[in-house]
Amino acid sequence: MAAAQQAADGGALPGVTVRATAGAASGDSPLAPSAPRERRRLARIAGGTALALPQDEGRLTGLRDALGVQPGVIVQDLFGGFDAPRLNVRGSGLQSHPVNRGVTLLLDGLPLNDADGTYVSGLADPRNTAQISIRRGANARSPAGESLGGEMDFQSLTGYDGRGLARLQAGSFGRRAWQAALGAASAESGLDARVSFSGERYRGFRHHSDGQRKSVQANAGWRGAGGLQSRLWLGWTDLGYHIAGPLPPGRAYGDPSQVLGDGNTPRDRLLNLYQRNPHRNARQWRAASRTSWGGERLRHELGLWWQHTDVQEQNMVRAALWSARTRGVQWQSFFTPSAAWRWRLAAAWERSDTGRDFHSIQPRTGALLQRFGSFDLMAENARASAGLDVDVAPGWTLTADLRITRSRRNAQSRTSAAAQRQSWRYATPKAGLIWRPRADLRLFANLSRSHEAPTFTDLVTGSVAANNPARAATALARLGMQRATTVEAGAEGRLGGPGQAWDARWQLALYRSAIRGELLRTADASGLQASTRNYAGGTRHQGLEAGMEGRLRLHGLPEGWPGGAFDWRAAWTWSDYRFRGGPLAGKRIAGAPRHFIQAELLWRAGGWRAGPTLLWQPLNEYVDHANTPGYAQRRYALLGLRAEYRRGPWRVQVRGENLTGRRYVSTFVVADRANPSINLFPGSGRSVTVSVSREF
Repeated sequence: MAAAQQAADGGALPGVTVRATAGAASGDSPLAPSAPRERRRLARIAGGTALALPQDEGRLTGLRDALGVQPGVIVQDLFGGFDAPRLNVRGSGLQSHPVNRGVTLLLDGLPLNDADGTYVSGLADPRNTAQISIRRGANARSPAGESLGGEMDFQSLTGYDGRGLARLQAGSFGRRAWQAALGAASAESGLDARVSFSGERYRGFRHHSDGQRKSVQANAGWRGAGGLQSRLWLGWTDLGYHIAGPLPPGRAYGDPSQVLGDGNTPRDRLLNLYQRNPHRNARQWRAASRTSWGGERLRHELGLWWQHTDVQEQNMVRAALWSARTRGVQWQSFFTPSAAWRWRLAAAWERSDTGRDFHSIQPRTGALLQRFGSFDLMAENARASAGLDVDVAPGWTLTADLRITRSRRNAQSRTSAAAQRQSWRYATPKAGLIWRPRADLRLFANLSRSHEAPTFTDLVTGSVAANNPARAATALARLGMQRATTVEAGAEGRLGGPGQAWDARWQLALYRSAIRGELLRTADASGLQASTRNYAGGTRHQGLEAGMEGRLRLHGLPEGWPGGAFDWRAAWTWSDYRFRGGPLAGKRIAGAPRHFIQAELLWRAGGWRAGPTLLWQPLNEYVDHANTPGYAQRRYALLGLRAEYRRGPWRVQVRGENLTGRRYVSTFVVADRANPSINLFPGSGRSVTVSVSREF
């Protein structure tokens, strides 16, 4: 497990979540996933990082399943299906709804986000992901990673990861999923290839929350002489789901499976979901390649990507339809003139051209009515960066990075003279220090800047009167850049070691960010219309991210007692986000739980692993920025179960969630000031999922 891998890595301790060695057979290829190599890379970053291995997590529907137990990463589902969950890393992008900004998502080292910063998290297929490299905050290393939340790199399985896989899954609320994958690799020719087909359907715990997803992912790699290597990725994903929508408190906690339209109140009659049919469909084609050449002393890498994404997003009063075409190029060089000096240089360019239309919807049928807005949108980013790691003394490493960026956001109406052009030029520096007093302990600190430009979701909005679809209008918002200065300190280490009864790894990171012009997106009293603004009074994000995992081997027990070991892991994320000045000075920024705790304890014996899991939000949380008394997301604790049995190529996994049937609210629509009809999203009820897979 972790200890043996740790010894092989020469004492590197980059992250907590380590379950198995993904891509171990990929050899020395920098373009195929390798957990030991990624841990060594993360250990050279002066800040909080982690490595998640989704193939050990059992059910793999969305982000929360794929990431597992992670300090500093909070994922709050809306409906438990293929929806866009609220992804919170250090509060970045916290206010967007659906959550689609604030964190850079990479697919095999190249951006999945469009150039304006938006993403659709459901387009990343966790079933085809070997590992996810998580670099929180300013610890992002890709040229595109500039936001407060950092980046997550989803690295695909390759032909080195097995000849084939068949997987079937079934669970509560009509969950059905399947996957078939084939792979091959040849050491003689240096070629490998893999193709994966997967599909999933979900009826949903709540009414009107069913969905489906289909995905085809393929990649092929080649290794030639002189360190020349290349890999091509092709992908197609189609997902769609109905939106259950929020509920007022009495119904969210009283009968969480219902939706507006199940009752007979004026609001049910006005906003009947069965008639208005809110839903979201997304389809994406993607092609990407990376080519690397050189050796240990000097290595270059060129990345190219293209993606076409079509999205139809319909809420209860309007529909937004857009088609985005994104392409980009990324070049990186790594120069190691000596063992103590390591340089890195990079340049990147990306552009998205998007056509976006707004329509009113027919209140009785959900059909599209008149188009009341149509825009041509262009986002472009050009970046250049340089970085240096210097071993200044035994055990001491100084790191420095500087990124220069030019970003543009242009919007032009197709039906009127309305237009807006914005551009920003800025520098994003970071300086860090790493100290390794011994092989099993690493301490770090850094000081950094981060920047986040507004997305087109923030800049171009459409509003419709719920009781009169003819009253519809669009608006262009002129917003500024969100800027933050962050200081971070932390440590990582190991207790015990190989062959010992106790073997545990831990990590701790503390951060404090002073933010100017934070982008806040809030809804009106109805929850239907949302707008974004830069908060002028300044905000402060600070928090603590702690994680620990390990194994306790059971030796020396009395005869007849079961042996084996206990595998365990836990993560605690504390978040304290407040307004510093302005009309909300001293108030908490709504949307993030102050404490978020995940834990599991699994008994392992032979091919078996089984035990309880816990997801705990121990405090009531405000649902509005004014912190209005009497309106809160109530605290909750969810008890679950994980069980797994392996025998040869066969693997059976069982996952139970919320086994006590607790009624709780997973997240909510953030408002400036709450009212009795606050909009809450109930969490899913008791569920069990069984997955059976066979490797070939």
